[in-house]
Amino acid sequence: MTRIGVLPLSKTELDHVITFHLFKLVMIILGTETCSKYEIKNHLGQRVYFAMEENGCFDRNFCSPIRSFTIRITDNTGREVITVNRPLRCNSCWFPCYMQELEVQSPPGTIVGYVVQNWDPLLPKFTILNESKEDVLKIIGPYATCSCFGDVDFEVKTLNEMSTIGKISKYWSGFVNDVFTNAANFGIQVPVDLDVKIKAIMIGACFLIVSTQNQREKPSQAR
Repeated sequence: MTRIGVLPLSKTELDHVITFHLFKLVMIILGTETCSKYEIKNHLGQRVYFAMEENGCFDRNFCSPIRSFTIRITDNTGREVITVNRPLRCNSCWFPCYMQELEVQSPPGTIVGYVVQNWDPLLPKFTILNESKEDVLKIIGPYATCSCFGDVDFEVKTLNEMSTIGKISKYWSGFVNDVFTNAANFGIQVPVDLDVKIKAIMIGACFLIVSTQNQREKPSQAR
C-alpha cells in the first residue's frame, strides 16, 4: 500500500511533507495477481493518500513488470488528487528508444510532469520532467538494486548529477517478506521547499521504480 496528497496543489498535504512511505500489498488469489493497492503516509506515519492500480487481467498476469497501468491516488475523503498513467513499453537495453515512462496529473486531467527511464548499461537512471517536458531532476540508482539485508537508495540529483537533493529508498522488510511476498516499503525524502508539482511527480517516479525493480528482482513473475 502507498500514501500521498491532493487538490488544489497549493493546499495539499504535499506542501508540508518531506518524507513519504509507500506500502504495497499484492494479493494472490488462486495464482492470479490482483490489482495492486498502496498507502501513502507522511513522516509521522499518518496516511494521507490511498492509491489503487487499474489495468486488465491480461496486463497483470502476462505483462506483469512492464504492464501498462493507471494509478488513481485519493485523499482520506475519497477525492482523487493525483493520476499516474503508464503505457506499455520496454524495459530492456536492447530497446533504448522505447524505455519506460509515465505521466503524472494533478489534479486529474492536468499534466504536471513526466518520469522517463534513461538508457544506461549499468545503472538504473530516470529523469523528472515538468509539464513542458523540460528536464528538472535526475534519479540514479545503484548497480545492485536487490534489497537483501539492507536498504537500497536511488539518489535524486540536480541535472549535472553533481549534487544530491533527496532520495527514494527501498527499505529492507526482512528475509521472509523479500523472498515470499510482493510487499514493498518505499520512502521518498525531498527538500521541504521543493515545488509541490515536483513532489507529485516524485510519487510517480516511486511507482515506476517499484515496477522496474519487480522486473529486475523477480523476473519469474513476468508471465
